[in-house]
Amino acid sequence: EEEPAAELLEKLQHPSAEVREYACASISKLLQQKHVIPAFLQRDVVRCLGPLLMDHSLAVRETAAGALRNLSACGGFEVCDDMVTKDIMTPLVALLKECSTEIDANQLSPKKCRETNKNYIEDIANEAINLLWNVCECNNTAVSIFNKEGCLESVLHYMKKFSTNVDLAISVANCLQAVTEDNPDLLSSFNASAQQILETVMLCPESTMKHILLRTLIAGTVWNIKDTIPPGSLGSMVNAILKIFSESLAIDAGETIIHMNEAEKNRLKLAAEAETEENISDVIDNNSLIEDDDMEEIPKGKVRRENDISDLLPSDKWELKEVTALLTAQQTALEIIVNMCCSEELSDDEWEELSSSDESDLFMENSYNEGNGLLMSPLCLSDEVNSAFLNNLIPKKILEKTAFPNSVALDICMHNPSWKPLIKKLNTVQCRALTCLHSILLVSDVDCLGGASALQSLAEHLSKLVFSKMELPTDTEFLEAITSALRALLQTMASKNISQCMTPEQLLALCEAGIHSSNVGVRVNVVSILGISGSVLAKGQDTAETLKMIGKFLLEVAMKESSLVVAGEALDALFDVFADGKEAEKAAVQIKLLPALKEFQPVFKLRMRKEGKGQYSTDQLCVLDNVKMNLRRFIAYHETLGKSPT
Repeated sequence: EEEPAAELLEKLQHPSAEVREYACASISKLLQQKHVIPAFLQRDVVRCLGPLLMDHSLAVRETAAGALRNLSACGGFEVCDDMVTKDIMTPLVALLKECSTEIDANQLSPKKCRETNKNYIEDIANEAINLLWNVCECNNTAVSIFNKEGCLESVLHYMKKFSTNVDLAISVANCLQAVTEDNPDLLSSFNASAQQILETVMLCPESTMKHILLRTLIAGTVWNIKDTIPPGSLGSMVNAILKIFSESLAIDAGETIIHMNEAEKNRLKLAAEAETEENISDVIDNNSLIEDDDMEEIPKGKVRRENDISDLLPSDKWELKEVTALLTAQQTALEIIVNMCCSEELSDDEWEELSSSDESDLFMENSYNEGNGLLMSPLCLSDEVNSAFLNNLIPKKILEKTAFPNSVALDICMHNPSWKPLIKKLNTVQCRALTCLHSILLVSDVDCLGGASALQSLAEHLSKLVFSKMELPTDTEFLEAITSALRALLQTMASKNISQCMTPEQLLALCEAGIHSSNVGVRVNVVSILGISGSVLAKGQDTAETLKMIGKFLLEVAMKESSLVVAGEALDALFDVFADGKEAEKAAVQIKLLPALKEFQPVFKLRMRKEGKGQYSTDQLCVLDNVKMNLRRFIAYHETLGKSPT
């Protein structure tokens, strides 16, 4: 690994553009392997490749940008930080601005290879934008430089090519969504002209999956810059965003995979038949090579790359790219809705305008699930919004996305190596839908959720996701998402005394599986779920035996759990379950709850002193302090009442 790195980096200084391009392309390919990256970093690959972004040869610029893009994508946060430290932003910003100027001139006199119809300026811009996106997503200094250097104007200029180059537009949209997130310093740059560009893209009528992804990403950008939107236009803006998300989520990804896979088979079959009828010539027409006064000529006879080495999907896999774009769009839409649920930016007046506007009807169309009558706002952003906006319906589409992926589609992906990565994307969309459902449940009241029967139907649906298979799920991401949704749902049901559909045996089985997860969030969720369900059972009749099992489980977690956060949650759950009630009192006596807690109290205090500082956030420590105080009060209260033997 070290020898090729040294040899290739040396070739970057070669006087021949063909050799420099070969070296960049080879480095680009190698950098997709994470274990190779350290060897290149040790030899200062960033400073070696950086100047080549402004090379005289267009081909070298493109391959250098592609190599740096792969380095930023595969290297992670630390590598991106190192790239910014080594001043990659200086040549990158210069390249972006020059390409922005060239892209207009290029329309009049395109720098294209006529054989492949390759547009060098736009392809260079695409690589550069992806590099910019990666470093800005990982590094705040890069975002500050983006602001200071006025990069927004150049980036938006590329977006104008969306009608002829959707791939470039998608790259720009990804970058825009990254740089506009939590970046108030950039908001003043979004003038009327900039907003007009975004609006034009949002309204584009093309129905391909790539265009759906493009509109979804731009909708996310518009949400990020909502503070620049005049109050009177805010309602129509949000409804436009929701309409785009609704369009994306309405598409059945499983059926799309089946359809696109069949289309790929037919295309390849026709291509194979056509190839047998053609005489393939290896002669390359010299006229197909570009020339430019300011740029080095691409060496005659040089075989061009048919696809960018930094791209994960070859250019001929258009069906696969379409499905990938759809799944990315759906994931993005769900993630933005989750962010919307946490927003507290909008006033009641603004949301009254929104909820009464005509566009809200468009979003609600076909969103009512007649099977379970679920009523919910499509946003449910905050308590403030709930008062004005919860007369709407939850999109049926979000619930549909929480189901397991289509088994036929999964089988296609499993038996097709190039389609296999879609399995992870399908599962990710399901998890994001569950997270979205969790967020909506947190901010909605029971009436707007459709009442008791709707919540019970939802509980049955979530239970089936957990218990429908022979074995309980073990995937960490899915477990965290499903337990978060269940926790929020059961808490809502418990607060309104709505009977729960999960049996104590099912709950204990879920908790037994979840408590062994390596993910702290999963463990916190299952402990909380058990506490919620136990507190409901404590109000019933003849539940002492079940409460004993719950109490023993929670005690063991509190005493043996390695994470103080989970141990604290287990104690909180115990307080809820055994707060009151004859059945709870009977169970507490039988499991010797009070003596156990009295014995554990000093241990918990000691753990907090030893482990608290440095390992946990301020918020977590605040919660743990409350648990410690509640533990003291719980013991004192029950000692006073004499509810447990000494």
